Amino acid sequence: MMNSRPLVLCTHSIPETGLNILKKSMDIKILDETISIKSQLQELLPTADFLIPLLSVDITEDLMDLAPSLRGIANYAVGYNNIDINSAKKRNILVTNTPDVLTNATADLVWGLILTVTRRIVEGDTICRDNKFPGWLPKYLLGFEITGKTLGIIGLGRIGTAVAKRAYGFDMRVLYHSRTRKHSIEAEYNLVFKENLKDVLKEADIISINVPYTSETHHLISEREFEIMKPSAYLINTARGKVINEKVLINALKNKVIAGAALDVFYDEPSIPTELRELKNVVLTPHIGSATTQARNAMAKMVADNILAIERGDQPPNLIPELK
Repeated sequence: MMNSRPLVLCTHSIPETGLNILKKSMDIKILDETISIKSQLQELLPTADFLIPLLSVDITEDLMDLAPSLRGIANYAVGYNNIDINSAKKRNILVTNTPDVLTNATADLVWGLILTVTRRIVEGDTICRDNKFPGWLPKYLLGFEITGKTLGIIGLGRIGTAVAKRAYGFDMRVLYHSRTRKHSIEAEYNLVFKENLKDVLKEADIISINVPYTSETHHLISEREFEIMKPSAYLINTARGKVINEKVLINALKNKVIAGAALDVFYDEPSIPTELRELKNVVLTPHIGSATTQARNAMAKMVADNILAIERGDQPPNLIPELK
């Protein structure tokens, strides 16, 4: 007898919170992360009903051509620029993502990065571990005090709003630039809207990037933008690596065009340029914005709920806007 249970391909292992939900009615195949994911997809997609990829796995038209039974792609991420949406739409493949549940985790990391880079915490930790602490000195390892300074937020979505909310405790003036003005959020958190990006860049002491990666945001921060920033400014990026022109960023950090940067995302992950790794005025974390147990478990459950909804014939709760 042929197996009538739907097949779900998972490009990487995700928390059991979601997998256990799906295993009750579906077969799960987790790919081998040590060998080519694409070659495994080419082999297994012809019999797959659903696919759970990570943001790092490109789901292209040629892969969809191999998947006549594919009904849904449940991206284990908020972003979905790894998926050819037009090709999915042509084939009636529903695409979902995991919004909301990683908002607090990512906003918390933004503030961790702000404090780490401005107060030179990584440098201090290295000094202590290398047993090179000379004792308390009046001018030793001086940092930048953020209380009362100006925070600039680029992109006032869920995460940008959560970052702005946390600035209240530091008595900061908060400016923001976003595709649409958010009057109610402005009023609630005392934010100042700037229609032009350059006005935020010119005035902010700390700049937090919180936009999705699209053709419009590719190299949103490049030569002209760095020239506008204060020499004392710090740039924080937990969005997507390609929002910043990485080569220009490296030059700006080397030449003290800006004071420093803290990055959780990179241009060509997982590759990080040697020049960037060698700079002392940059803090680097390995794309851990959503890396809390709570957030990752919630993402896994959301993926499962989306797939089960598609299986029932319902609109999944997190269908991406382009397909609604």
